[in-house]
Amino acid sequence: MAAEYKEYDYVEAGTIDVRDLEPLDLETSEIMKSEFRTGFKLTVFYYVFILTIPILNWFASDFMFSDMWGGMTYTWFFTSIIAMAMSFVIAFIHTSLYEKRLQKYQSETKLSSPPQERSVN
Repeated sequence: MAAEYKEYDYVEAGTIDVRDLEPLDLETSEIMKSEFRTGFKLTVFYYVFILTIPILNWFASDFMFSDMWGGMTYTWFFTSIIAMAMSFVIAFIHTSLYEKRLQKYQSETKLSSPPQERSVN
């Protein structure tokens, strides 16, 4: 199996300078900008939550290091259970907003295209 491995020479493939690329079309550019805005807001929300935990550990250490159940402290509960649930919710929000955005742009594209080019779906 190791004999089947072959190293590739990626240098011959060449490189592309970003300045040589064509600009994005308006629809793709708008989708990417709105994706960035959504991702940035969700990231800030998650980081605020994560950075709040050490602050709570400092100022409310009696509460944060007290046992909940089975010896788990509130700090561990927030950093494991709540943070995992938040990441699933954030992923769901991001995905659903992205799908709504795509549907919006696809419907706008179909409406703005000339009648002879519209598909009959």
